[in-house]
Amino acid sequence: MFRVSKFLAELDAPTPVAPRRNPPGPVVIWNLVRRCNLTCKHCYSISADKEFPGELNTAQVFAVMKDLRAARVPVIILSGGEPLLRPDIFDIAREAKALGFYTALSTNGTLIDERLADVIEDIDFDYLGISIDGLRETHDKFRRQDGAFDLSVNAARLCRDRGIKVGLRFTLTGDNVHDFPALLQMVEDEGIDRFYLSHLNYAGRGNHNRATDAHFAMTRDAMTHLFETALDWRKRSLEKEVTTGNNDADGVFMLHWVRERFPEHAEHIRGKLVQWGGNASGVNVANIDNLGQVHPDTMWWHHDLGNVKDRPFGDIWADTTDPLMAGLKQHPRPVKGRCAACAHLDICAGNTRVRAQQVSGDPWREDPGCYLTDEEIGLTAPDGERLRVTPFSAHKGGRKNRSTDHVR
Repeated sequence: MFRVSKFLAELDAPTPVAPRRNPPGPVVIWNLVRRCNLTCKHCYSISADKEFPGELNTAQVFAVMKDLRAARVPVIILSGGEPLLRPDIFDIAREAKALGFYTALSTNGTLIDERLADVIEDIDFDYLGISIDGLRETHDKFRRQDGAFDLSVNAARLCRDRGIKVGLRFTLTGDNVHDFPALLQMVEDEGIDRFYLSHLNYAGRGNHNRATDAHFAMTRDAMTHLFETALDWRKRSLEKEVTTGNNDADGVFMLHWVRERFPEHAEHIRGKLVQWGGNASGVNVANIDNLGQVHPDTMWWHHDLGNVKDRPFGDIWADTTDPLMAGLKQHPRPVKGRCAACAHLDICAGNTRVRAQQVSGDPWREDPGCYLTDEEIGLTAPDGERLRVTPFSAHKGGRKNRSTDHVR
């Protein structure tokens, strides 16, 4: 996750640049149930409104939560499917709070009425995230249900009015980018606490919609608009938290934006971006699916690391006999091609590996979702000619330097 607001705060209230450090345990996104009342076009878990056999029961969930505490996990995000369709969801949430987790709920919001909002308030969730795909017509089309937008917005209002921290999650694609500016305005008008922009990842149902992924120019325009909007909110003392996910090139893009808008702060921002360190899949972010399988993050459901029914989470997470996990935990990661030659690998850590794997079959190939130009990542010579990208060298887990050979 890239915390846009945090880096904007560094422009007028800089903090010391420190070495990059990982937290004691990963944030765990836990898909407790696969059942969902919607069939969204970009669903990574390919959920449906039916029962899925083999899901963890309440006792098993409670036992796993104790394992998560032992593994020093600080945050649990209860997700689905639609987690509110799980009958014991509030029992699980109460137990998570009792164990000391920062506890968040990830929902489509359509099931939240006055009664459920009261229960959510009583549990004292630390955060509630609601997925929104655009304004009414666009959202309902994405969610494949008329009226879904109004239900989700009403849920946000009900929780907001009860003092619950609420955020809207928006997945950017070529089919909804036209609603993006108006959606940000809605965040302001409705007094929403947080906005999260997710780039479309090639996983689950989203893997079958690559043709609708926002073109790079659209992505760049959207990110610039997001930075400018977040900066404007900050200048007007509107306390909004703005974050992005699934494309760690956002950090490098912000660096170039800062160099253009606030050049005197560029060196400091670069230092803070290196301290952040980019993609954290397999390191600071983990996923447990509805069957108990552990994955490097929510977009890796096709790659199992082990099952929490059979082994403690901490043992699974620390095990680097799996080649993917060994590579994800390596610093720098063993990326190839354009990513290996990038001058800002220390910022983004090679971006989202699942896109490379889905497109090429090799998780260490260059990320096809990187929207930065060759010049922006240091692949263009001073005379404008493009530098030759040297293939990755696997020996010693290192990477070769950029070639000095030029190609037209």
